[in-house]
This record gives sequence, C-alpha cells and structure tokens, in this order.
Amino acid sequence: MADKAAIQKRAQRIRRQIKKVAGDRPRLSVHRTSKNIYAQVIDDAKGHTVAAASTLEKDFKAGKKTGADSAAAAAIGKLVAERAVKAGVKEVVFDRGAYIYHGRVKALAEAAREGGLSF
Repeated sequence: MADKAAIQKRAQRIRRQIKKVAGDRPRLSVHRTSKNIYAQVIDDAKGHTVAAASTLEKDFKAGKKTGADSAAAAAIGKLVAERAVKAGVKEVVFDRGAYIYHGRVKALAEAAREGGLSF
C-alpha cells in the first residue's frame, strides 16, 4: 500500500497540471473513501466552493443502501452537476486527485457530463 506522502505528492502533481490548463474554469474535485464518495466544484480564483454533493447527505442516504458503488457515484455526479449548473457553472476541469480514472471516479465523471457539465 502506498504511504500517505506518496499519495499526497501524486494529488499535488495532478492538481498543478490541472491549474495550468484550467484558465478561469473551476475544478470538479473528487474524494472517495471505502464507504462514501464526495464531489465539489471549487472556484480557486475566489477560494470558495460553488457546489458540492456526497453520499452522506440525508436525501441520498434515505434512498440508497450504500455509498460505495458505481451507482452511488453516478447519482452524486448527476447531483453535483445539477447544483453547479444551477449556480451558473457549465465549464469545469476534472480533478481526480490521486485516484485513477476508473470505477467510481469514472462513473461520477460520466454522470456529471450527462448532468450538464463540460470537461
């Protein structure tokens, strides 16, 4: 298992590359744990979160049995996209952090695209 320093270093390297190409677009940041997944659209220029969603929300927990599968990630992707579009954000850059673009991270990204975000 990779140690924490290596994971943080990889995430910072990805984030540095994203900020080079982002321009003035906010970033869609993803964080996943073994039981939940979190997504937020962050405006780095202003330093605040535009929209966020996670599997820990009461509305989400009522309908789903787990937050640790691709279906839950897809639901969170659609939800964060809906909230971002409502806040006036349509163009983002995808920040996968230290995670590979596979499984839950990929499901969230594809659902966010379907929900109206462009990246």
